[in-house]
Amino acid sequence: MAKETQRTEEQFKGVMAECRALFEKKLHDYSASWRILRPSSLTDQLFIKAKRIRSLEIKQESLVGEGIRPEFVALINYGIVGLIQLERGFADTVDVSNEEAMALYDRFANEALELMLKKNHDYDEAWRSMRVSSYTDFILTKIQRVKEIEDLSGQTLVSEGIDANYMDIINYAVFGCIKLSEAN
Repeated sequence: MAKETQRTEEQFKGVMAECRALFEKKLHDYSASWRILRPSSLTDQLFIKAKRIRSLEIKQESLVGEGIRPEFVALINYGIVGLIQLERGFADTVDVSNEEAMALYDRFANEALELMLKKNHDYDEAWRSMRVSSYTDFILTKIQRVKEIEDLSGQTLVSEGIDANYMDIINYAVFGCIKLSEAN
């Protein structure tokens, strides 16, 4: 494994460990209350997080006091929630234990890592030369695609499914976290 690729894998795992720790704390506080989210509501939640990042990038100021990086973390965690919801469907009540939710989280986080490693191999670390604002725009584009697929009730002709878009959102958000950490 090339040195840069190994560094990327280590950084990716570090960001995911941070996201996992936050997810676990929120599970403690709220249990898996996100199980109630229907697909369109989850998409809208992803949208407002990505839209806030774009707004902060443009305005260069946060009146709430939270910066861009926590929103990328939220996109990662909601992306994983989205993958869980796609697999399980939404529920009217919390129907998974915190332990089961964490096991699902870990499985999808690992799948995101594996996908990133494959794409990173093929694209040869191109993400490192990109601007963080491009990740934001790509995430917003992926969210728009998810909205369109939802509006088509999943009846697409040639596009990847919602799950592939969630995976890309997760990976772009991880890259955003890495780049912002490197900038500090």
